[in-house]
Amino acid sequence: MTTRSHVDAKALADDVRRRLTGEAPGSPLSLAPVTGPGVLEPLRRLVAVEYRAHAVELVAYGTLLARFPHRPAAELWVTLARIVHEATPKLREVARSLGMVETDLAGRPADSGAYAFHGAMSWIATSGSQTAAALAAHTDMQVYYSGATAVARRLRETGAPVPQEFLDYYDDPGDDALEELALTVAQDGLDRGDDPQQALFHAHRIADALLNVWRAAAADTV
Repeated sequence: MTTRSHVDAKALADDVRRRLTGEAPGSPLSLAPVTGPGVLEPLRRLVAVEYRAHAVELVAYGTLLARFPHRPAAELWVTLARIVHEATPKLREVARSLGMVETDLAGRPADSGAYAFHGAMSWIATSGSQTAAALAAHTDMQVYYSGATAVARRLRETGAPVPQEFLDYYDDPGDDALEELALTVAQDGLDRGDDPQQALFHAHRIADALLNVWRAAAADTV
């Protein structure tokens, strides 16, 4: 008879967090120039990349709901989908405040790093375990919100000529309760027999993909 050792989802999240040690949140976008004629261009790139990611996320969370419709997982997918759905019109307002038009949102960024998140999310949604998806969601929230807040607060504190809509949208610390729910769902998956190493692998992919978003947005500025 084999004995399954207990794996703690929080320990997996700590592993991801340790791997990110030394990565300044939002870097290098959070270090981009805050004055001059080109100050808004990296922000426009960020908005365009995120806008296209929203469609991928909605499909991913719908797929995960179909694959893992039980509690507590279903609550996580539904909540994440609602957040993205409600954020999309707000992001369009941010785009308009930056002088962007529909073709700017639909355009293709030259930096291939802007697409890494799409591929990582799509694979997890269709083939990843419940734990992989939940740990990836937790990682997404940790890396995205810390980076976005760092970018927005630096712009705000330096008095950069940036629309208020951008600052209000990105200066968002996230939801601690939702992060805890993601860990609960990850733990439920582990208790059902999910492979913790597979979950870690995909959480690291999500972290790397989000770091690439900041790099793609800041291209040619730092």
